[in-house]
Amino acid sequence: MKKIIHLIILIVIPTIINSQSIITTKHNLSIGGPGNVKATSETEICLFCHTNHNSSPAAPLWNRKSSGAQYTIYNSSTMKALPGQPSGSSILCLSCHDGTIALGSVLSRPKIISFANTVAMPAGKSNLATDLRNDHPISFLYDNDLAKSNGQLKDPSNLGSKVKLENNQLQCTSCHDPHKNINSDFLVASTKKSELCIICHDNKTWVTSSHNTSEKTWNKVLPNPWPYTPWTTVAENACENCHNPHNSGGLKRLLKYPAEEDNCLDCHNGNAASKNIQAEFTKTYRHDVYAYTGAHDPTEDVTVTTKHVECVDCHNSHASTKAQDNTKAPVVRGPNVGVKGINQGGIAVNSVKYEYEICYRCHADNALTASPSARQIVQNNVRLEFDPVNPSFHPIAAVGKNTSISGLIAPLTASSMIYCTDCHASNGQNSPAGPHGSMYPQILKYNYDRSANFADNRSAYELCYQCHDQSATTNSHNAFSGTQTHGRLTSCNTCHDPHGVSVSQGNSVNNSYLINFTNIVTKNSLGILNYTKNSPGHGTCNLSCHKHDHINSLY
Repeated sequence: MKKIIHLIILIVIPTIINSQSIITTKHNLSIGGPGNVKATSETEICLFCHTNHNSSPAAPLWNRKSSGAQYTIYNSSTMKALPGQPSGSSILCLSCHDGTIALGSVLSRPKIISFANTVAMPAGKSNLATDLRNDHPISFLYDNDLAKSNGQLKDPSNLGSKVKLENNQLQCTSCHDPHKNINSDFLVASTKKSELCIICHDNKTWVTSSHNTSEKTWNKVLPNPWPYTPWTTVAENACENCHNPHNSGGLKRLLKYPAEEDNCLDCHNGNAASKNIQAEFTKTYRHDVYAYTGAHDPTEDVTVTTKHVECVDCHNSHASTKAQDNTKAPVVRGPNVGVKGINQGGIAVNSVKYEYEICYRCHADNALTASPSARQIVQNNVRLEFDPVNPSFHPIAAVGKNTSISGLIAPLTASSMIYCTDCHASNGQNSPAGPHGSMYPQILKYNYDRSANFADNRSAYELCYQCHDQSATTNSHNAFSGTQTHGRLTSCNTCHDPHGVSVSQGNSVNNSYLINFTNIVTKNSLGILNYTKNSPGHGTCNLSCHKHDHINSLY
């Protein structure tokens, strides 16, 4: 019995050791190695890296020379660390993985060991070359000060046992164990659900993010959103939905692709995410993310100074969550949480509370687009148009001033508030939410025809009639001074400014009910152009419109 037990031990223990040792990995470069890159006759295994005698001064008994190459190192505006030229174990790894030295060039052999079909590391993901800008940074001090200044890194004392620092620096061997390949790519932890990444990275919003929780899968329609991983769901790919730690396509923040939007749209084209956002950007009117590359930077001032729009201007991929039906205007909804913005007071905020604060970045004090209508009062700053102190405004930032609105469609009431995206959003019944693209100008969700002459034309003013009952609205405008069917002769846009009228330019007597005439309306024969509010819902007009002169016309 004892002999049998000893025999089992002799068989089983070496098998366990070998299954977790260099012998069964691609780092076994001997002729008996399992990989395609291996020596033609050399049988020794360890000598490709180590030697007992006459080793390089570098530990551990290193059997290779450094290439002496100067490396172009990773750099990013968001990086707080200061990496220098590769050092420590990293420079040892690069003596093979930068592709500059023959794999068979070792100190303990007088001649270069011959390799089949190659001399140096062949081209491919294992050959990092000397340009390390698209590889995870190495050889930098990772201490408590860095963790504090970064704000999204764990204190080095809390990294656990898997990731090990070398002389308080992060090196290749912090993430890779060259002798064991349990997790593929010699990683010390699995990449499934980014187990390895979150050992160091500590983004507080990531836990609830859709990119951390979604079980969506790829439908196998090209392109493959996850070409570098074996994982099959968004949650399993986690960080690698967007990032590639080695040989990334984008040099900034190790993104998979150089164009920012491509890192989003390879999932959000309907092939993984349920809605096809990519198709929206082919519409005539759109937030054209394709028109700008490299203009956006995460550290840019909240007040945008260079015109651009990218997915990440409105969405924080580390924080965004699924939209909840019980979120009420103007509170920011799940897909837009964690985004920078400008509040109603004009102050920059790093994480918006309300949806309109995102819009204010580009459409307020730094107005990047002009008003589409030439009006009596000109105002391109939408923050000022929606200011709650104004004489009138659509209820974006506060409940509206008119407490007796007739014809609102339930459940809307005079005390309701709305989102910017209730009007500005992708058109079409099954289109994704948000102002991605539309067939209508100003990325409107429904038609709002400023040129139409008939306000009772439902198709022309479909946008207005989503909230305002068509019959009630048309009837209330029909009798103008008892003689003109006013509501059927002009557009809603002629008299009403759909955003609001700034208190610094208008007043509650002349500009209630969003009254701000366009240049279609001119002065009457007495040289007067205004609306005067006499009582709630009633007033007089002095103007000329469609060649009709109105002098104190009752409305």
